[in-house]
Amino acid sequence: MKILIKGAGDLATGIAYRLKRCGHDILMTETAIPTTVRRTVAFSRAVYEGSAEVEGIEAVLAGSAGEAERVIASDRVAVIADPEAAVREEFAPDIVIDAIIAKKNLGTTINDAGLVIGVGPGFTAGVDCHCVVETKRGHYLGRTIYSGSAIPNTGIPGEIGGYSVERIIRAGADGEFHPIRQIGEKVLEGDVVAESGGVEIKALMPGIIRGMLQEGVQVHAGMKCGDIDARCEVSHCYTISDKARAIGGGVLEAVSRYEERLKGTGIIVLAAGEGRRFGSNKLVAEIDGRRMFEHCLEAAAETGCRRTIVTGYDEIAQRAEELGFSVVYNRRPELGISESIKLGLAEMKDCKALLFTVCDQPGVTADTFKRLLRAYAAGDRDLACMGHGEDMLGNPCLFGRKYFAELEELTGDVGGKRVIMKHRGELVVVNASDAELEDVDYNKNGN
Repeated sequence: MKILIKGAGDLATGIAYRLKRCGHDILMTETAIPTTVRRTVAFSRAVYEGSAEVEGIEAVLAGSAGEAERVIASDRVAVIADPEAAVREEFAPDIVIDAIIAKKNLGTTINDAGLVIGVGPGFTAGVDCHCVVETKRGHYLGRTIYSGSAIPNTGIPGEIGGYSVERIIRAGADGEFHPIRQIGEKVLEGDVVAESGGVEIKALMPGIIRGMLQEGVQVHAGMKCGDIDARCEVSHCYTISDKARAIGGGVLEAVSRYEERLKGTGIIVLAAGEGRRFGSNKLVAEIDGRRMFEHCLEAAAETGCRRTIVTGYDEIAQRAEELGFSVVYNRRPELGISESIKLGLAEMKDCKALLFTVCDQPGVTADTFKRLLRAYAAGDRDLACMGHGEDMLGNPCLFGRKYFAELEELTGDVGGKRVIMKHRGELVVVNASDAELEDVDYNKNGN
């Protein structure tokens, strides 16, 4: 998976670390002047140092999408100074993760990628992203949320070693920041640790400096500039935190789930109908220079999914085999569409989900299939179909394994729509154009 992570601070780095360890390709975006306090464990440092290494993974600054691709090809994480994440258009990621931790959404939309993950407060799953990952310390840290939002920001730092607000080093005045004590140094309460705008900043507790802004950053009064850790473990200053690892684990869960749902889905094309209203085998009628059935088969083949076709026509079967389909013959089309559904299920029963489509919608494209597959994979529901809003439901339709038994119980000329209507509340409807949904039931002389 190509993954774009917005933000490259310490929490975003914890996310990138876990994803990179699992083999994903990572591009991170940052501001031109990062203000990451825990900079020794943040890839944002690459913006002003050229590169940064965290626990054996190296990130390198790139100046363009092309340079980023070359960095990624060298098995490193790419970082680009691009606060608006404009590089997304050229990079074309499979997944976008907003890990800026701004406590509000700064512009991420659910349409930015096949899977969009919002980290922390400010996002609503199903509205501006597919999944939200909880960032508040405590019982739910790292939880994946597919409906609703993370716990709202309280403005109070989490407690570590018995200290909360005292942990934070804040600027005393507007101006240039100058650290006096360095990351990894032990301090006592009252020690001067830095200055901003010529005003001294004192430690509010004893402990070890775990994070501190770099020299010369412009800050404003009250801005977080560092933190102190009462546990006094020097190694904690140079390794990813428990919080970042937990959040990274939640993101990895969402990414892995999306990837697995995509890989586990097969496509079944139903092409055994007799075309009675059309007056002949409509599936071989020419539409825009191709036989009608070829529009569907070629689009399905482009998805790369495992695929089968249920048909009674040798002409269709031959072309399907050329396009990588397994073929199941339906010799009893008079039994209705339920017979084709059962035959297809028997062939693809080991899939975790199945997308069913028909061949008399020549407006269906590879993009149609991909949008439906991604919408299913990104969410936590097991039914999906193309349609208009919530009222007009059409084909293709997708069913998770939990509904296979109900599909097998269908009889006569009754299709999967009956199962969908029975579980309407579990359905994801993916918006389709009129051209995609239009089916051909009559020949040009029909009514």
